[in-house]
Amino acid sequence: MAKKPVTSRRGRFFKLAGMTASVAGQFAGSRARQFLGRESDEERSLQYARMADEIVDTLGELKGAVMKVGQVASQTQDFLPREFSEALQRLQKEAPPMPFDIIRQQIEAELGAPVAELFGDLQAEPYAAASIGQVHKARLKDGTEVIVKVQYPGVDESCDSDLKQLRMALRLGGLLRMPKESADRLFEEIRIRLKEELDYENEAANIRRFRAYHERHPWVLIPRVIDSHSTRHILTMELAEGDHVSQVAPDRYDQKTINLLGERLFITMADELFDFQCIHGDPHAGNFAFRPDGTLILYDFGCVKSLKPAVVAHYRQALIAALEEDYEALDQHLVNLGARVAEKPAISPDYYAMWRNLLIEPFAGDEPYDFGRSDLHRQIAAHTHTVFRYLDRLQPAVDSMFIDRMVAGHYWILRQLGVQAAFRKHLDSYLKDH
Repeated sequence: MAKKPVTSRRGRFFKLAGMTASVAGQFAGSRARQFLGRESDEERSLQYARMADEIVDTLGELKGAVMKVGQVASQTQDFLPREFSEALQRLQKEAPPMPFDIIRQQIEAELGAPVAELFGDLQAEPYAAASIGQVHKARLKDGTEVIVKVQYPGVDESCDSDLKQLRMALRLGGLLRMPKESADRLFEEIRIRLKEELDYENEAANIRRFRAYHERHPWVLIPRVIDSHSTRHILTMELAEGDHVSQVAPDRYDQKTINLLGERLFITMADELFDFQCIHGDPHAGNFAFRPDGTLILYDFGCVKSLKPAVVAHYRQALIAALEEDYEALDQHLVNLGARVAEKPAISPDYYAMWRNLLIEPFAGDEPYDFGRSDLHRQIAAHTHTVFRYLDRLQPAVDSMFIDRMVAGHYWILRQLGVQAAFRKHLDSYLKDH
């Protein structure tokens, strides 16, 4: 029998409090066994895995802010035990849908009329389900085909308490491997972004901004907002369909077209970062679609990060220093970005050289790099243990966190598409002083 969804603030609080108590108890028991010398590394790893499964199952059931934080945390592997970062990857998958009765009630409460008066047709089967809401296809009374994005009830009101409970669970479980000041900044940045993402009126404004900016890119399509059927918790947009990355197959997309799509993805990302200085901060595969004519379709502008010009400048200079193997300058630029603790000694050039030589691989020459066969992510995972040598000198770079998330997301999409392209000339053009 399916579990009844938890939608009240009280219900969410007790669900998270129960998880927190359980995780804290398991961690305390593990620490006691370690102190007495009765827990091996293998047993500790299994204990971490059990704790991780409990956290991930709870976050996935509750959806909302905590599930979104879990998705972000899965991409900050350097500061979590391996068992947790691996388990949190499950939250990147499509979420199970909310029952349609709850969705219909939310639509009618927000738009102030029965569904039959608002739409010519509204499909009960979800088009997509995610962490804070789900999408349904519909048709307006005038025949316009649309999608309706409906926020799960209770998610907005519970955001702050959810985050406090999740942070407590991670702290009591011994999982926040960073100074309190860094954790404060990280969770505050996540809270601000989530508050923006939970406000669909804000997302509608973001869509209008990005549509205006990408008019210079005729091959970028962003669906138009239907204002008459949109509120803070409901967002209705024209239907603009394309192929999911998993549907980009050789029968309709030859390698030349795939490479063109990859080049356009790179240009879109780099223009937003270095020129627009405002980025699409949730670049997973579900937020992109493709067409055989080379069109890119961009969805979901709830998570948008406006960047300070100084942050973009420091990020650019850090890339230049890394490419030029000037590790003294790189260290200082990372301090400026907030990724390196200023009061601590500089990090070894050998450490920077290792990461530089690894990450430069897609930009190493003029020959096309085969993203489809790339194992860069595995190489990165194999070297993450080296971070612990400098954990007292490194910290999450809050101001550039979403840049890193955007870059990582685009890497995965290029890999899934099977793009073969040489981006070094493009990169060099963006790194020139503006």
